Amino acid sequence: MKRAAEVVIVGAGIAGISSAFELAVRKGLRDIVLVEAGDPLSLTSDKSTECYRNWWPGPDDAMLRLMNRSIDLLETVERESGGRTRLNRRGYLYATADPDRIDTLLANGRRAKAQGAGPLRVHEKGSSGSDWIPSPAQGFAGVPEGADLVLDPDLIRTRFPWLTPDIVACLHARRCGWLSAQQLGMYLLEEARRHGVEVIRGMVRQVDLSGGRVRSVRIASAGGEDIRIDSERLILSTGPHLAASARDLLGIELPVVCERHLKVAFRDHRSAIPGDAPLMVWTDPVTLPWTKEERAELEASPENGWLLDPFPAGVHGRPEGRPGEHWLLILWTFDAQPVPPIFPLPVCDSLPEIALRGWSKMIPALCEYFERLPKTIVDGGYYVRTPENRPLIGPLPVAGAWVNAAWSGFGIMGGCAGGELAANWITGDPMPPWAKAFHPARFDDPAYRQRFAHGDDDGQL
Repeated sequence: MKRAAEVVIVGAGIAGISSAFELAVRKGLRDIVLVEAGDPLSLTSDKSTECYRNWWPGPDDAMLRLMNRSIDLLETVERESGGRTRLNRRGYLYATADPDRIDTLLANGRRAKAQGAGPLRVHEKGSSGSDWIPSPAQGFAGVPEGADLVLDPDLIRTRFPWLTPDIVACLHARRCGWLSAQQLGMYLLEEARRHGVEVIRGMVRQVDLSGGRVRSVRIASAGGEDIRIDSERLILSTGPHLAASARDLLGIELPVVCERHLKVAFRDHRSAIPGDAPLMVWTDPVTLPWTKEERAELEASPENGWLLDPFPAGVHGRPEGRPGEHWLLILWTFDAQPVPPIFPLPVCDSLPEIALRGWSKMIPALCEYFERLPKTIVDGGYYVRTPENRPLIGPLPVAGAWVNAAWSGFGIMGGCAGGELAANWITGDPMPPWAKAFHPARFDDPAYRQRFAHGDDDGQL
């Protein structure tokens, strides 16, 4: 079979679908083909924690600007879809029991304010909390932007009574929350198809690069047909297969690696936290709590002795579902390292207990689950990372080829803005000044590489 298309997009995760949506619905292009080997949104996008935030480290404001724009678009989709994505703005709550970390939280809040996240409201000891505006369980109307840094122990206990009394400070970033990633992706896909986008189930086997540019794409369809699509515009959005597809189809080496990330889910039948709580992040390193007998057993075990070692900061989680019938989702990237993407995803058998014990440092009521661990579900995917953990959005060295990929763990929250940038590249529309921070050629600039050479905070949770 032979046909033609204005644009061929490889990969129907959130990045590819967002690109198709922007090109077809917002830009009005027709004859767009979206190629996916499996089901749309099924490889990585549906394993998401479904969260979003405009709370990002430097050294510049590019990630924050990208996410602010994407949240604008997420809110637009929520309104246009009649609330289908169930977006909330409950916030991200960063907490510490270490007085030495208060200055870090304060510095983070000031930096975020300077870069455009919104005002920083500091609630000192003795504060009445009368100026505190709570975040509703659902929706985002009336919720302030910026962040609240709470230094008053009484106010912390009043607002978040389920947290450990050891906490000395917490920072509540407010333009943050979560949504239904599946509903977001399906809404964008349905609208894209309604505007003429065709989804072909199959594998891209070859890209014709005669004359030094993209000429056509050959697809082995799931139905056994060999399909050739003449097109001079191609977008790669192949998720964990990005490095292989860029190399095999275009002869390009991209500076990306894959990391395995898993999440733990279980029914919170003991109501350790309320079902309308925010996402909560423990910013201190953790030594897992064990009884004296358990410690002795672990010390005697060559295989499991590492469970006594200190674990890095960053264990975090949130409730999911209707309050009172909710589940808990817990994530902790304590062993991330570059690995080849293997499917089905290998699962760490000890992760549920590690995550539960680690998060109990922040939420003591979780200790009630230690004696009899709850039945858990573990899933996850691969984060595709660049050296400084920013996505690749823009033209590739082969004429007619673009990329919208390497979204690490933030494809759901940033996907809408990424699709808009990719569509602007395709149509030649004006780009925001921060778009250059995501251009694939940025690593050719020694000054750019130097800016990130000593950075130890890449925004990953």
